[in-house]
Parts: sequence; structure tokens; C-alpha cells
Amino acid sequence: MASRARDWFAQAERDLEQAETSRNDGRHEWACFAAQQCAEKAIKALHLAKGQEAWGHMAARLLQELPVPVPPDLVEKGRVLDNFYVGTRYPDAHPEGAPFEHYGPLQSGEAVRYAREILEFARTQMA
Repeated sequence: MASRARDWFAQAERDLEQAETSRNDGRHEWACFAAQQCAEKAIKALHLAKGQEAWGHMAARLLQELPVPVPPDLVEKGRVLDNFYVGTRYPDAHPEGAPFEHYGPLQSGEAVRYAREILEFARTQMA
């Protein structure tokens, strides 16, 4: 069976574009979630490119399970992004308020930046 690494990576790039668009449109909760999705899919693409499968949604853990050295600060950035997996989408993830009330330009800017770094790490490792 052919590797789907390129498909996962292409979708990661598209998710980063969505994160940037959502951020520019002031939809910071969606920017944060799309950034997390970008990172998750880029890492899964790298796993596939290295001949292994990866399961789960936590970017930090997926980074740690890679068969290549990963800078510790990149794992920490994955942890930041992992915090955007649930809370950005579900109203009951916070004590009160809708998700969009909990995220702003500070969070989405950081999320997009971190996702881009993880995407570029995966791109370099896949080259």
C-alpha cells in the first residue's frame, strides 16, 4: 500500500492556511483549533514518511514518539497547541462562556506561529 504521508502533509498545510484566515477574520478559537490540527497532521505525515503509524491527537506525544530527534522546545510548543484541541470547540470545556469568548489575538498568534514551526520541522525531516 502506498504511503499517505504527502496527503497528510498537504492537509496540514491547508489547516495552517485556515488558521491564518480564521485569525485574520477574528475567529481566534478556530484559528487555535486549526493550528493544532496543522501540527497534528504534519507530525502524522512525518510518522508515515518514516514508515510508522501514529494514533491519537496530542501533538506533544506524537512528537515524542517520532524516530528522529525532536528539539525539546518543539515538544513544549506541541503542548501549548494540545490545549486548543477541546476548549476551542466545546462550551462545557470552560466554567462559563462560549469558546470564542476565551481566545483572542494573543492565543491565535502564538498558535499559528507554533504550528508553522512544527510544520516546517516535519517538512525538513521529510525532505
